[in-house]
Amino acid sequence: MPNLLKLLLFPLILMTAQLHAGELKGLSFVTEAYPPYNFKQGGKLQGIAVDLLVSASAQAQKPITKKDIRLMPWPRAYKIAEKGPNVVLFSTTRTEQRENSFQWVGPISKTRVVLLTKKGSGVSINSEADIKKLTIGAILDDIGEQLVKAAGAPKSNIKHIPKAENLAKMLNGGRIQAWAYEENVARWFIKQAGFNNADFETSYVLKESELYYTFSKDVSKDVLETLQNGIDAVKSSGEYDKILSNYL
Repeated sequence: MPNLLKLLLFPLILMTAQLHAGELKGLSFVTEAYPPYNFKQGGKLQGIAVDLLVSASAQAQKPITKKDIRLMPWPRAYKIAEKGPNVVLFSTTRTEQRENSFQWVGPISKTRVVLLTKKGSGVSINSEADIKKLTIGAILDDIGEQLVKAAGAPKSNIKHIPKAENLAKMLNGGRIQAWAYEENVARWFIKQAGFNNADFETSYVLKESELYYTFSKDVSKDVLETLQNGIDAVKSSGEYDKILSNYL
């Protein structure tokens, strides 16, 4: 029995040793459809954060591929990352509320979370007091949802929809008064839904921040340093600017 137990535990011990040595292959990489940062198009995973991750891991000589990354709805990915073990979640807006829930590597890019409204709807947002009166569309556990809740929006006024493309349709159809989401991502989905971005406006800026790769709390500091060093190398080489130019 002791020998059998050793055989069963050996793969786990080996994986832990690899992670402590800065290995990235033993991690679970999870993300959502959040273009232009991470998304699938034509069956292929791509985006600023995806390309940066692949390039940074190669620079660090601990390469991972796009096949190592799983795409799933944000609420599920977020819970997996909170629970662990050995999970990397991206692209995650860094906030005080989230700071102690994860470990952080990056940044990936600057970001702006806003309230989008449809022009001609008569919706005016000048303060947090105005936010409390609106019917707002958001994705559960997304930074937009967290920020409007922090601003005092009643739970009954927040409509939780799991897919961004559906929120774009709801905003266009007047079923919500505002959409709380990252500005570039929201406008991507508006365009993909066949609507004209000129028909929508940014009525309120909830937060300006940066996007990061977040690691579950159990991951070794050596592993974080491996990816951080790779990201720094990609940015200093000029390759990061080329990645941005492919999407923005």
